[in-house]
Amino acid sequence: MADDKIIPTVSFKTAHTGVSAKSDELGMRPMQALVYEKRGEQYLLIKSPPASGKSRALMFVALDKLSNQGVRQAIICVPERSIGASFGSEPLSKYGFHEDWVVAPQWNLCNAPGADDPKVARSKVKAVGEFLASDERVLVCTHATFRFAFDELGPEAFDNRLIAIDEFHHVSADAGNRLGAQLAQLIARDKAHIVAMTGSYFRGDAIPVLAPEDETKFETVTYTYYQQLNGYEYLKTLDIGYSFYTGPYTEKISALLDPTVKTIVHIPSVNSRESLKDKHREAEDIMNHLGDWQGVDPETGFHLIRTSAGAVIKVADLVDDDPAKRDRVVAALKSPKAREDRDFVDIIIALGMAKEGFDWIWCEHALTVGYRSSLTEIIQIIGRATRDAPGKLRARFTNLIAEPAADDPLVVDAINDYLKAIAASLLMEQVLAPRFDFTPKDAGPKPGFDYGENGYKEGELNIGVNAQGQMHFEIKGLKLPTSIEATRICREDLNEVIAAFVQEKSIVERGMFDPDVVPEELTQLKMGKIIREKFPELSEDDQEAVRQHAVAAMTLTQQAKAAVLDDGSGELKASTAFVDGVRKFALSVTDLDIDLIDRVNPFSATYAVLSKAMDAQTLVQVQAVINSKKDKLTYEDARALAERALEFKRERGRLPSLTSQDAWERKMAEGIAFLQRHATKAAGNG
Repeated sequence: MADDKIIPTVSFKTAHTGVSAKSDELGMRPMQALVYEKRGEQYLLIKSPPASGKSRALMFVALDKLSNQGVRQAIICVPERSIGASFGSEPLSKYGFHEDWVVAPQWNLCNAPGADDPKVARSKVKAVGEFLASDERVLVCTHATFRFAFDELGPEAFDNRLIAIDEFHHVSADAGNRLGAQLAQLIARDKAHIVAMTGSYFRGDAIPVLAPEDETKFETVTYTYYQQLNGYEYLKTLDIGYSFYTGPYTEKISALLDPTVKTIVHIPSVNSRESLKDKHREAEDIMNHLGDWQGVDPETGFHLIRTSAGAVIKVADLVDDDPAKRDRVVAALKSPKAREDRDFVDIIIALGMAKEGFDWIWCEHALTVGYRSSLTEIIQIIGRATRDAPGKLRARFTNLIAEPAADDPLVVDAINDYLKAIAASLLMEQVLAPRFDFTPKDAGPKPGFDYGENGYKEGELNIGVNAQGQMHFEIKGLKLPTSIEATRICREDLNEVIAAFVQEKSIVERGMFDPDVVPEELTQLKMGKIIREKFPELSEDDQEAVRQHAVAAMTLTQQAKAAVLDDGSGELKASTAFVDGVRKFALSVTDLDIDLIDRVNPFSATYAVLSKAMDAQTLVQVQAVINSKKDKLTYEDARALAERALEFKRERGRLPSLTSQDAWERKMAEGIAFLQRHATKAAGNG
């Protein structure tokens, strides 16, 4: 591309209230206090973004269970040993709590070199057994160590213990997921306490984290990105952007990598098409772009680079897999100096490390080369840059991906990466938006919500906002969930539903590049199919209620953003500006209802923004490739259309017409015609 400037797809301006950093008389920040209120629950699920304080929230809950609830011991399980440092000893009494969190050095099994290695993890099983037989209170280990210990000792060994699982999205209900299967055994036995924590809200695949019958047993505490970022003391703006390159990616790095900005660079996997197949050379090339190599600091192992401006910056290389070198660098990054001193390190280059749970508060820019396999990983990487720190006013995430080229034999893969980028940006807009509380039209005001100067008025458009930034919105014709599980999904898990929707490549293709697409095909047909597959245990009515809530949340987020951007600022602003955007969109249609929401293409606004970052020729090429392989109507889609046609007939007293001026009505009629042709053909063959 001729223009190296990155145009943010999402630019979120925070409310800057400072409440996220404020502690109560027990030393708890807002999210931690919410969790502590639920400390008596046997099964607790914490969904909260990076840097919101999940590890300390767990400490508060665990100490109460150990001291007041008769729980014998607490076992903290983390996906990799570097995250174990987050659960080290903390003098909580210094901040107002009634006791300190103490982890004896020999019971933090993450501190042993190579603890991520399965062979080393297996050797730690003996230590887990010794801990369980002791009077010690707290053990920290990796997921792998816990899995091996569970296999050898059995579920009964963990009776009356608290099992805390950090980065819970690593678990799944799939039969091949050992940690998920072990968790299911603990729940079935019902004698252990479980606290699960995650910062990504959803897995990167379509498999649920928990089986529905198990998830209903968990009390969920959700603290959103919206609440977290708005409550920061220093950070004011978060930018999410995508940049495209041709040729070796290392040639584009210099345009994106500012040596004065604290940055984590994640280079692509050696198995990906973006990789140059020599990870050490790629790391060296990036350092060469930064300046002239001056040597290695003997204490930290950081590379010293003199920039063109004359300054010497420190670069931590986590790509080098020499154990002695990497362990020295990792130890330096985990030291108190890395947290206390902004100038301790300037750039970190990593491959598989420095993602989830990595706590470098000074990071201002997360630069990721190559699109990642899941949106979960993208959310985790963005979280590296969203820590609040003194003097840190702006943070950004940049994803550098290969631009589709006409002579590229992997053009379809390149376009797939582009579509994933769109999906990620769409989802981030949803994650960064306030949570919505939907009710049918004229259902009445919700306690704790402010409806503005004139208050709630029946028959008018009422939009309320509470202290947590949640918005109450009335929608004409909205179906409410009837079961406990469907109600929970609508309240807590709409982001997971939307994640599944935007990760479906065929949906993004149709929504973005098919000029003939009917919005209802996406919002009713495709979203309906995803919800039926994701929540088969729900009744048809509850599936429809979840669908309507998910479409409403996604549509309002996109249209509110578009309304806010009308002022030309290019920023998705927080707090009242976002609320004003929702009101502006709603007022423009006089009587917002579920039919109107179904008629809005949720991908249109994202396309308009991303199209600025790619030239017209490339966009035409992307559209041509996608249009050349458009999906034909399937039997399953035709049945779903016919079901919608029956609803149409009940409402209007007639079947949809193939000659209607309404595109969605014609689409439903096409579904009926397809089934009729299929039935005729089947009868003829019979």
